Amino acid sequence: MKNSALIKLILLVFLVAGTLQTALFSLSADNGLDKSLESQEEIAIAVLYPSLGTIKELVALRENGLIDIPRLSVLGIYHERELTDYDKAREFVRANNLRWITFHPISGPLTEDTLFQKNPCSAEFERIFKETDGIIFFGGPDIPPFLYREKTSLLTKIEDPYRHFLEISFIFHLLGGSQDASFKPLLESRPQFPLLGICLGCQSLNVATGGTLTQDIWSEIYGQTYIEDIINLGKENWHENPLARLAPQEKLTSFFLHAIQLDAKGKFCTAFGFDPKETPYVYSSHHQQAEKLGKGFHVAATSLDGKVVEAIEHERYPNVLGVQFHPEASGLYSHAARVRFVPQEKESINPRAFLEEHPPSYAFHQKLWAWVSQKWAENHLEASRIP
Repeated sequence: MKNSALIKLILLVFLVAGTLQTALFSLSADNGLDKSLESQEEIAIAVLYPSLGTIKELVALRENGLIDIPRLSVLGIYHERELTDYDKAREFVRANNLRWITFHPISGPLTEDTLFQKNPCSAEFERIFKETDGIIFFGGPDIPPFLYREKTSLLTKIEDPYRHFLEISFIFHLLGGSQDASFKPLLESRPQFPLLGICLGCQSLNVATGGTLTQDIWSEIYGQTYIEDIINLGKENWHENPLARLAPQEKLTSFFLHAIQLDAKGKFCTAFGFDPKETPYVYSSHHQQAEKLGKGFHVAATSLDGKVVEAIEHERYPNVLGVQFHPEASGLYSHAARVRFVPQEKESINPRAFLEEHPPSYAFHQKLWAWVSQKWAENHLEASRIP
């Protein structure tokens, strides 16, 4: 009888322990910053704007082999006052058992007057920086021009100011800027830390460090105010698809594939190994660009006519890169994806096939993600050596 009671007691202890472990995992899945790394080999990155679309793109990048890191941990960062419904992304992660993706909302109040200084979010920024191996800032809507001290154009559309408050303040904490020359950037302690800004992310890198934006490329750079005249500029000058606006009934994509030219001294040539004479195609949908460059940045790529900035990189921190195009778009790597750009095209095209037929376009995208992944791994290894 005594043995039977002892066995029941042991089983009860194991049951309670198992329930507690499950509960702890459940808590950590909703607050990724409190989840410790499972091993030293796990590489952790933070992504800003972890929407449903962003999460799906990250999953596709791994499935298609562009991000080839077996033990990857992704921490989704956003502000509680953003307007995006992140519950959709959380549900997608739960439904697909994506335990490598977690979320961390930030709640500290921010105003336009506190972005470029120590503020209620500063401690969170420092903590995220210390516990990750790289950060990606994804695409999105227009930055409020008052953040770079300009009036707001009729063509600028402000949708979610708090998202910009968070991301621009975070970048300022990481890189510093001309707004306060005495501010010590976080990257001073880890200058090899990788930052990637995609589309809006590229613009945010520029604005956060004291730069400005062209609020509308077609009207300010090319002097065009009508869609028909923009179409006549030629496809090499389309940075989004004007036909999508003119013929919405055709269900054309707003994105467009166009070639860019690479700066001979930039990392696309010096680190990726491309010849400056090569003009890879990229996938873009934007109407703004970096104008006056932020502190520490120089241009790494432009449009073929040299009038539009397509990429920027940092002079002091070698692994900080902003691209005005969308290398994360899953359709670029899928054999099944189909898009239509013009009404005359009765048959849709496969973007991946297009890139492969226009070398070195597909290789350009592969090397970009290979470079980013390598820098995450190198930064993780270097951070593990720091006492």
